[in-house]
Amino acid sequence: MDRIRLVGGNELNGEILISGAKNAALPLMISSLLTHEPLVLENVPRLADVKQLERILENHGVDIAVHGRRRGEAEGGGQRMTFHAKDIVDTTAPYDLVSKMRASFWVIGPLLAREHNARVSLPGGCAIGTRPVDLFLYGLKALGADIDIDEGYVVAKAPKGGLVGTTITFPKVSVGATHTILMAATLAKGTTIIENAAREPEIGNVAECLVAMGAKISGIGTERLVIEGVSELHGATHEVLPDRIETGTYAMATAMAGGNVLLRGARAEHLQAALDTLSGSGVHITNEDNGIRVYRNGNGIQPVDVETQPFPGFPTDLQAQFMALMTMSTGTSHIRETIFENRYMHVAELARFGADISVDGQVATVHGKPQLKGAQVMATDLRASVSLVIAGLAARGETIVNRVYHLDRGFERLEEKLSRCGAEIERLAS
Repeated sequence: MDRIRLVGGNELNGEILISGAKNAALPLMISSLLTHEPLVLENVPRLADVKQLERILENHGVDIAVHGRRRGEAEGGGQRMTFHAKDIVDTTAPYDLVSKMRASFWVIGPLLAREHNARVSLPGGCAIGTRPVDLFLYGLKALGADIDIDEGYVVAKAPKGGLVGTTITFPKVSVGATHTILMAATLAKGTTIIENAAREPEIGNVAECLVAMGAKISGIGTERLVIEGVSELHGATHEVLPDRIETGTYAMATAMAGGNVLLRGARAEHLQAALDTLSGSGVHITNEDNGIRVYRNGNGIQPVDVETQPFPGFPTDLQAQFMALMTMSTGTSHIRETIFENRYMHVAELARFGADISVDGQVATVHGKPQLKGAQVMATDLRASVSLVIAGLAARGETIVNRVYHLDRGFERLEEKLSRCGAEIERLAS
């Protein structure tokens, strides 16, 4: 497996183009299953998870094309891709494909809505917690689906005539369940109301695409989505929104290393809670016409307490990165993780840099140190892996991050983007 080598101590100065959001691109790709006409997506990031989902969609019969650059497009920008599900040739999503990426389970919604049946492997657990699919099945049952579990597969069948709209109140916020039920409800008969829906910007991005495809959805951006079912959807062209997690990651990397970086294309309204938290740590953040500028001129990093929350709160997907930043604060900070029960595995790896972190249940206490020392470390999951890169940017000496395939799942051209801003970073081939 490839490794990342860093030598810390260099400030970051320059510009980083923010890629399309993985957490929007994946459900947008899946929504192509809802129509027999082509769906064109712009600004699709080049990620391992995108390639994996391509394989899954192709298994269902989706034709996929990647288009070349258009005049006026920024160099290094996202891909322009067409997804054409003219015929669904297979409604089974097999274990060997679904087991590699949890989001692939979401195909169950569009398959059930369009073909009235689906057989999708249970995704199982993952490194950061169990993340069960009970809310997905709860919502689909409410729409009239008959659900059975057979040898590790969810076997779902719609009633005669298709899914039927209803009111669904989620007992807790779930991004994946909201995506799945939102897509399924577009082709259900009658009106579906989703109460306690996730409000993340990626949900809104998918909902806007579905509207462009002919769906009737109101309440976008709120916790109450109303979907009036239609008989069919048509093709459309839609742009993937900028990745707020990548934005927050590079903002924290700049805060850690010091310097001045413009995050081109970033939208502050998509991660205001995280930016406010960064500002509280002494980092200067300003909105510009073409993005967000992050600046730290060598002043100390101030300790800040934070608690992860569903949007619009502080994102759980930035918790590990923020913890890395706090390891070099001038005092003690407390981080409470409320979303996933096992998302502190990076603590042991950060300790290899000399970080002083203790964990008691949901709360991590970080005692800041004036200096970290480079080390051999191991990535444990997607967001944890990039927290090790952030620590390595400021650590004295050399850092080697192993198992970086996690990084490739969610960060496009990370080494290139950081090295262009002055970081000493390279990929070591296996």
